[in-house]
Amino acid sequence: MLKIGITGGIGSGKTTVCRIFEALGIPVFNADQVAKSIMNTDAALMASIKEIFGKQAYFKNGELNRKYLASQVFSNQKALNVLNSLVHPAAIQAFEDWYLEQNNGPYVLKEAAILFESGSYKNCDFNILILSPETLRIRRVMERDEVDEESVRARINKQMAEEEKEKLADFTIINDEKKALIPQVLKLNEHFITISRSKAVTNE
Repeated sequence: MLKIGITGGIGSGKTTVCRIFEALGIPVFNADQVAKSIMNTDAALMASIKEIFGKQAYFKNGELNRKYLASQVFSNQKALNVLNSLVHPAAIQAFEDWYLEQNNGPYVLKEAAILFESGSYKNCDFNILILSPETLRIRRVMERDEVDEESVRARINKQMAEEEKEKLADFTIINDEKKALIPQVLKLNEHFITISRSKAVTNE
């Protein structure tokens, strides 16, 4: 079963594209949601976060104090790197555990906002990048999150440049509200199924 990474900048439409794949019966692992979850459930990870960022990183009921933690890393790249170095290995392991539970389909998708930044793309057989014009991405996020343009641009500037991501991606999907999404997804789906079948025959 192939492991396919899928990512895109903020507002590029990762969720929409992944829903199309899911409609085709492809299992999708949302790395960002899982990372948030394990920060509340992984005892070893929680202990490490408390040790580095202080006990106030969690409320008395054991729930992550996201507002406090965000304040510690928002404008401190070094602190953010430390937090990521704690969370990423746990999230990668969670994906591997989830992968083993899947029922031998042709492939699975790993959706992650920082697929390339975290280096986890190296553990995938292929990687897809969703591309959208920046002006469109900004409009989408402004409408979705009810924030101003400056806030969105600040978030975009913290992400890896699209040009750098394109160098690492094996395939791209254009989500510019002009080129139809479904045919692009169907084409990739057929491609991955073909590769998966070929790989299965080779291993027999």
